[in-house]
Amino acid sequence: MRTFLILVAVVVVVGLGVAIYMLKPVTGPARDLTLTANAERGAYLIRLGGCIGCHTDTANGGAELAGGEGLVTPFGTFHAPNITPDPNAGIGNWTLAEFSKAMSDGEGPQGHLYPAFPYENYTLMSDQEIVDLFAALQAVPPVSTPAPPHEIGFPFNIRLALAGWKNLFFHPHRYEADTSRSERWNRGRYLVTGPGHCVMCHSPRNALGAIEAGQELTGNPDGGTGGRAPSLLAASLVDEGYDLDTLAQTLADGFTPGFDVLGGAMGEVISESTAYWTQDDREAAAAYLLEED
Repeated sequence: MRTFLILVAVVVVVGLGVAIYMLKPVTGPARDLTLTANAERGAYLIRLGGCIGCHTDTANGGAELAGGEGLVTPFGTFHAPNITPDPNAGIGNWTLAEFSKAMSDGEGPQGHLYPAFPYENYTLMSDQEIVDLFAALQAVPPVSTPAPPHEIGFPFNIRLALAGWKNLFFHPHRYEADTSRSERWNRGRYLVTGPGHCVMCHSPRNALGAIEAGQELTGNPDGGTGGRAPSLLAASLVDEGYDLDTLAQTLADGFTPGFDVLGGAMGEVISESTAYWTQDDREAAAAYLLEED
């Protein structure tokens, strides 16, 4: 009996220890939110980060940034929320600090955010970019129509469980340049792994929905969009006929070296995001993906 009680006590202690670890807050470095905002720079960040493509239900004629069509995943269907400054349906009542926490630590006023929202990538953004982006979103026309709720079942609808997911897979931090590489290469790496979040769709996921370590940009048979997201490794791109100029051009107009036109989810990424990037940013992303300095 004594041995049994000792075993029970050990299990309880270990269980409590695991629970404490899995539920502890996951936060990155503190941000300076006193910086002067520039909404014009923020408007570019809206395009750079793919906000319009995800948060606008273009297929059904939805208002810009008022909520996106469903993103079908193995865990259920996620609907990108209304991020216009409407105080009820959107984020009009959010403070800059709350917005920063959502972008940086994946936690909104309602609790932990699902990683279908790519805060794993947005956490790399600079303090100035967060301040500018918030100012730009506060300047768009408010829309009073709320986005549909997520369509996810038990146990994935328990937001508290996301604390455990974050402790396992999320490591919030700011982008750190590789000083051994060029400024263009670093800009491209930042775009691909940061706000452009190419790595999010073009990497395979494990059973818990996290990117498989060491397999970044190797492609995803699902892609989180119901379609295949191909490999973006340099060798794969070269096999498809890409060089720096053609890849940058494809990001501008969707035409591939094989005289095809990219459609579906990638077509939307191009038409609503990368087509608006500067030529320098498109070339930087292409240089990083093709392993060119």
